[in-house]
Amino acid sequence: MAFEYASGDALVVIDVINDFEHDDGDALLASFRERVEGMSSALDAARGAEIPVVYVNDAHDRWNGDAPGLVRDVLADDRAGQVVARIAPAQGEALLLKHRYSGFDHTPLDLLLGELHVKRVVLMGAATEGCVVQTAIDAREHGLQATILAGACATTDPSLEELALRYAAEVGGVRVER
Repeated sequence: MAFEYASGDALVVIDVINDFEHDDGDALLASFRERVEGMSSALDAARGAEIPVVYVNDAHDRWNGDAPGLVRDVLADDRAGQVVARIAPAQGEALLLKHRYSGFDHTPLDLLLGELHVKRVVLMGAATEGCVVQTAIDAREHGLQATILAGACATTDPSLEELALRYAAEVGGVRVER
């Protein structure tokens, strides 16, 4: 059953612009490859429903704010480009860079969501057990409803992912869609 978006929703896409050149990059890339279909479907559904799509991505040590340059570099990468191309931002979609785990931490995400009159963030991306869950919990702290689309998230460790999703649901009040 496909997830149904509603008025007041925004799809927040976490850390999918990734070159996978880090300690757990191989595991994360393998998970992306397994789950990219779910990620692509979540994006297609949001775009089809005319729900705002907002990308919030690790800056990868870029302090110049060049988000389009990050996308170009990753798409040109032989290892990452093919999988990331399927879930990259479309023309006109916001792409915010972050330097911490949560998409809300020292970014204008809360301001943008306010401008869009968002009541619920629907989250997808990577890694489930880190930045996705942290962003969902912070969304609740900002007075928003939060839903994680587990089938549209990638992980470095499936058992840790399950623990994090359980914590988000049972402690953080986050809805988890499977």
